[in-house]
Amino acid sequence: MINPEQVKAMITSELPDAQVEIQDLTGGGDHLQAIVVSAEFEGKSLVKQHQLVYGALQEALATEAIHALAIKTYTPQAWESAGQTV
Repeated sequence: MINPEQVKAMITSELPDAQVEIQDLTGGGDHLQAIVVSAEFEGKSLVKQHQLVYGALQEALATEAIHALAIKTYTPQAWESAGQTV
């Protein structure tokens, strides 16, 4: 099983500037939600943003360490506009 800190580390290894919050949605460790804020998302479509996150987690997804993943991505400006903090 993979823990949220490992998932966070995988994402930040690919997106070093990212602010990442990982939530275990079921308590089982394999259904997760990732909230990722990164300047790397500037000018990219939502699909491209999600592909960057999926790319960082490719190994964990391929080995089924993560069974289900919900992703929410934001640019820093969009995150600030939403009035959120990570």
